[in-house]
Amino acid sequence: MSETAAKSKTSPEAQDADTASIPALNIVRPTFSADLATILGLTFSVGVIAMAILMGSNANFLNGPSILIVFFGTLAATAISYNTDELKECGQIFKSSLMVKKQDPSKLALSLLDASVIAKKKGVLMLSRSEDELGNQAFLKKAMQLTIDGFNPDDIEFFLEQEIASETERSRRAASMTRRASEVAPAMGLIGTLVGLVQMLADLENPETIGPAMAVALLTTFYGAIIGTVITAPLTVKLEKRAADEALIKTLIKTASVSIARQDSPRKLEMLLNADLPPSKRVRYFD
Repeated sequence: MSETAAKSKTSPEAQDADTASIPALNIVRPTFSADLATILGLTFSVGVIAMAILMGSNANFLNGPSILIVFFGTLAATAISYNTDELKECGQIFKSSLMVKKQDPSKLALSLLDASVIAKKKGVLMLSRSEDELGNQAFLKKAMQLTIDGFNPDDIEFFLEQEIASETERSRRAASMTRRASEVAPAMGLIGTLVGLVQMLADLENPETIGPAMAVALLTTFYGAIIGTVITAPLTVKLEKRAADEALIKTLIKTASVSIARQDSPRKLEMLLNADLPPSKRVRYFD
């Protein structure tokens, strides 16, 4: 009787100590803000060119036919390469270029390790009590819900990999639009120059028009170079970088979900996450 009483007396203390060793799940929400690097970069690039034009001479760098050929020609030639549904996403492409989604993969990895420790000590169902934390990202919520519902780890890995691949392909197509525009714009500038040269050569009887006509012809090449080099090519690199960052975040979530479903040790999960993270972002959870 005395031994039983002693056990019942110390049991709450043991439970308190065990509860204290379980981390609180706190997943940092991603934040969205204006991408100052893109906005300032575009503004500075165009501004430097405009300043050089104003300081150099009084030449008129605005020409209606040249703008028509390069700008609208680039849009039309780029549109030929894609279907209607893909073209509808053009607005979203430029929006994602000017807005940046910030989420530290290291902090996310630490939060996923917290979830692994909770699942290991209290069971996977314990994670269902943290729906508010898990629900702040659709992909995270889906991944953890598959784990909580007891899906086979291989099935979880397959489902999540398919979704990551689908999203990566969508991002790749978005970047390919701006890449295609960066390839077409200089070519449209060259076409405009050829059109201007033909018009100039057709009026050689009047020497006074040769100089102005040549300047107008070269403006189309100028416009094409601006669109291709200053605007669309950098946006392509930006979109590809964003896609890679998003894929890394989702890969970390997939790795953690599958590991928790397999009831792996949190230490093993730490090694798996660090294998996905770049060297500068790797975490030390237990040391």
